[in-house]
Amino acid sequence: MPRNFFKKFLPSHDSIRENRAVRLFGPLLAHHNLWHLHRRSVAGGIAIGLFTGLIPGPFQMLGAALFAIAFRVNLPVAVFTTLYTNPLTFVPLYLLAYRIGTLILGHDGAMPNIVAEFEAESWSEWLPAFVEWLAKLGKPLLVGVPVLGVILATVGYFAARGLWRLHVVMKWNKRRKHRTTIPPD
Repeated sequence: MPRNFFKKFLPSHDSIRENRAVRLFGPLLAHHNLWHLHRRSVAGGIAIGLFTGLIPGPFQMLGAALFAIAFRVNLPVAVFTTLYTNPLTFVPLYLLAYRIGTLILGHDGAMPNIVAEFEAESWSEWLPAFVEWLAKLGKPLLVGVPVLGVILATVGYFAARGLWRLHVVMKWNKRRKHRTTIPPD
């Protein structure tokens, strides 16, 4: 089931390799773990995707691809997993990272008021105001983001490995049970 589940959503190895932009990387993409769906490569891809998903801006997928190639884990799973961060989840995740950073650094945890920052902003001024608000979060955020990334990656890795293992054990038990119920000839 895990392999079939992922195969439904992921492009084929050949279709990715034939992509014009990807062909430039040729030999780097030849390792079989980048494309095969097995417990270690999928769990590693999920971990890398969860970690790099916290990278701001459009560099999440690029970071996931580079780490997947470096660590030889499933590339499409790593890139796809970065999509857990989006406009709805980005701010709560960064607020959590800020809280983690204040705990580690021992700060009081007083956060700049986001409502006051964006009260009179038009849509064209929203992004610069958001970046300025993030800059005010400073050191706690810089410490909290990588720590949160490591936490998410660790939990994701072991959860994926455990769920995959659970599925395999359930299939073994089902097969064994089926074999014992078949009457001998």
